[in-house]
Amino acid sequence: MPPEPFTVAIPDDALEDLQARLRGIRWPADFNNEDWRYGVPRSYLESFVESWKKYDWRETEAEINSFGNYRVDLDGIPIHFMYERGKGPNPLPIILTHGWPWSFWDWKEATRRLTDPAAFGGDPADSFDVVAPSLPGFGFSTPLTVDGVQTQWTADLWATLMSDVLGYDRFAAAGGDFGAGISAQLGHKYGDRVVGIHVSIAPMLGGAGGSGTGNLEPGSLLGLRRTLDGPTSRLSRDDFEPDEQWSWDMMDDRWTTALAHVAVHTTDPQTFAYALHDSPVGLAAWLIEKRYNWSDNRGGPDQVPSRKFLLDLVSIYWFTESYVTSARWYWHVFRTPWDRAHERTPAIEVPVGVPGFPREMVFAPRKMVEANNNLTHWGKQERGGHFPAAEEPDLFVQDLVEFFRPLR
Repeated sequence: MPPEPFTVAIPDDALEDLQARLRGIRWPADFNNEDWRYGVPRSYLESFVESWKKYDWRETEAEINSFGNYRVDLDGIPIHFMYERGKGPNPLPIILTHGWPWSFWDWKEATRRLTDPAAFGGDPADSFDVVAPSLPGFGFSTPLTVDGVQTQWTADLWATLMSDVLGYDRFAAAGGDFGAGISAQLGHKYGDRVVGIHVSIAPMLGGAGGSGTGNLEPGSLLGLRRTLDGPTSRLSRDDFEPDEQWSWDMMDDRWTTALAHVAVHTTDPQTFAYALHDSPVGLAAWLIEKRYNWSDNRGGPDQVPSRKFLLDLVSIYWFTESYVTSARWYWHVFRTPWDRAHERTPAIEVPVGVPGFPREMVFAPRKMVEANNNLTHWGKQERGGHFPAAEEPDLFVQDLVEFFRPLR
C-alpha cells in the first residue's frame, strides 16, 4: 500500500495520565550512589522527573511534525518513517536505522545536515534524501502484533520500503546498534540496489563474533558470549593489533554495563515490561542509564546531547507504549540464524565504511573486518559513543558524507 502522511497527535488524556503518575511516585531508598555504581541515582532521577513535570510535549510534537512523517503497512507491520528530500542537484537516497534504546528522533540533527548541507556550510552536491524509520514495534511503528520481527526481517522490509514504496532503484544505508546489523544485511543481501553501508559497529557476517549464525546485530551475539562465557568467546585481545588493543579493553569495560538489558531482553522481556509499561519513572531510569553508560558523556547524562533530548526520547517510548515490543527484539535477534543470501567472499561486497567512534560498545580487529567486507573506509573520530548521530551530529555527518561522496 502507498504511504500515508502521518501527524503525531498524542491525546490530552495520555498527557494528563503521565502527570498523574509522576505525582504519585513511591521512591525507593538510595544512598552511596552518586557515582552511579548501583544504577541511576535517586537525586538525578528526582531532578529528571521535576523536568518532566514541566516538559512541554506539544512543543516536541510540533517539532516532529515539522518534518515529513509517513506510515505504511508492510507484511501487516505498521512502519512509521521520517522522510525529507535533499536540497541539492542530485540527492542520494539513504535509509538511517536506529537501535535500542534509540528512536527515529536520534536522526533529527543528522537529517537536517544531510538534506541541506549548504545551511551548515557544506556543499549542496553532498545532499541526501533521508528516510529515517522507526523500527517495527518502536515509537510510532506501533502497535506491533506480528511476532518474530528482528534484524533479518527488517532488512527485507527496508528494501521494500526504499524500492517498492518510495521508488528508489539505488540507495545508501547507515545505522548503529540494531541499525548496524540491518544495514549490514542490506549490504549483503541487496547489493544490487545498495550503493554502500556506513555502520558504527563493524559488520562481521559469518566471521568471529558472528559465531557462525552471523545474525548481526554484529556485536550483540559477541557481547552476550563474552559477558556470560568470558574466555570461551571466539575473539580475544590477541586478535587485535597492538595499536588496536585499547578497543578490546574499552569493550571489555563497557560491556559490563550491558549485562542487565541483554539478560532481561533475551530471556523474559514480557515479565519486565509490566513494570516499565506501568511506571514512567521506571521506564526513564532503564533508558537513561543505558544512554548514560553507552555514550561519550564526559560531562554527565544531560550533556550528550541534552536533558531535553532525553525527555523527548523517554516520552516517545512512554506515549507510544512501545517498550514491550522494543525489548522483544532481543529475544528474536538472538534466536534467528543468519539469512545467508550468497556464499561469496566477502559477505558484504558493497563498500563498507566504519566511522570509528572511540567509545562505541563493540569493536572488531580491522584485519577481520577487511576479511569479511569490502572495507573502503576505516575512520578514527576524536569523540563519540554508541549514539553518534545524536551525540556528535557534525562528526557523524562529515564522516558519512566523505564515505559516500565517491559512491554517488
